[in-house]
Amino acid sequence: MTASPTVNNNVNSEALLQARDALKEAPEAAEFVWKVSSEWKDGTYSQQTIEHFSGLGAAQQHKQAFVLEGDHPEVFASEDRGPTPVETVLAGLAGCLTAGVAAVAQNRGIQLHSVKATVEGNHNVLGILGGDPEVRNGFNDVTVHFDIDADASPEDIAALVAQSQKRSAVFDALANPTNVNVSVG
Repeated sequence: MTASPTVNNNVNSEALLQARDALKEAPEAAEFVWKVSSEWKDGTYSQQTIEHFSGLGAAQQHKQAFVLEGDHPEVFASEDRGPTPVETVLAGLAGCLTAGVAAVAQNRGIQLHSVKATVEGNHNVLGILGGDPEVRNGFNDVTVHFDIDADASPEDIAALVAQSQKRSAVFDALANPTNVNVSVG
């Protein structure tokens, strides 16, 4: 189903569907590499810059460089100049799922009025502090709760969220093992 002309969530679902179809015909162009550089500044504070990526068979660039800050809170004897990296991961999940809800709603002809996602990650920090080798470094679990006001039934809203989750790259990265290679030099 494609959105009726009266539904406007500011998502160009027609262009997204056309891109999907075109990429199915040229799957090598669908291979993207997302890049972030991080520069340590002081203490536990760093700045992450997002500007370049590759996809569609070529180098790409955002319209502007985006800078994210990362630090740790004062309870970790730090300066609290930015969110912790784990909070940035949760923000990425919230943003990906929320964007997905908007795109799916547009495609299904559902007018959104408001979408709010609250994401919580339960995390025992003894792992990262080296206090207990049996405690993992990452989240124990993550919970996402949506409050959505839309011209749709509760079942249709639940289906929006389910489809967003099904197509979310960040959800997939958190829910499934991903190979991570680290090198120096």
